[in-house]
Amino acid sequence: MSEDRLAAVETRLRRLEDERDIARMMASYGPLVDGGDAEGVAALWASDGVYDIDELFLAGREQIGEMVRSAAHRGWIRQGCAHVVGPPHITVDGDDAVAVCHSLMVVHEEGRYMVRRATANHWRLRRADSGSGSGSGSGSGSGSGGYGWQVVKRTNRILDGRPESPALLAGGVRGESAGA
Repeated sequence: MSEDRLAAVETRLRRLEDERDIARMMASYGPLVDGGDAEGVAALWASDGVYDIDELFLAGREQIGEMVRSAAHRGWIRQGCAHVVGPPHITVDGDDAVAVCHSLMVVHEEGRYMVRRATANHWRLRRADSGSGSGSGSGSGSGSGGYGWQVVKRTNRILDGRPESPALLAGGVRGESAGA
C-alpha cells in the first residue's frame, strides 16, 4: 500500500474512531444522570463547559454536578425516570465536533411511563487535552470523561413548535455551531 493510501486509511479510521467515541460519550449521559452519578455527568463536560437547557443555564462542571445532586433530580430518580438520547448525527472537524440528536425524558407516574419532555439537542465538543486530567485520548472509552472528547456546550430546546428547536437540529446536521 502506498504511503498516500495508508495515510488516507489512517485518516478515515481516526474519523470513525472519533465518531464512535463521541457517540459513546453522548450515550453515557442517560445512564449516568439516571444513576445519580454527579461526578460522572460533570466529567463529560470541559471544565468551562456549558449546559444550556430551556429552564436552566449551567456553567462549569460544579453547576452541572449540582443539578444531578439537586433535590428535584433525586426526586426524578426515586420516582423512576429515563433520559434517552437518540442516535447522534456527528460532524468531526479536527479536534472539534458538532453533534445533534433528539432526547426524551421518560418518567414513571401513577403506575405508567410517560414522556415528560422531548428535546432537540445540539452538542459542541472538543478533543480533550491529554494533560487535563480527564479523557485519555481517542479510543480509550473507559468511564466518565475517558472518551477523548468533552462537551463544550450542550444546548437543549423543547420540541414544542418553536422554530429554534428544529433549527438546532438542522444546523447541527450541517455541522454548524449553535450560538458559538
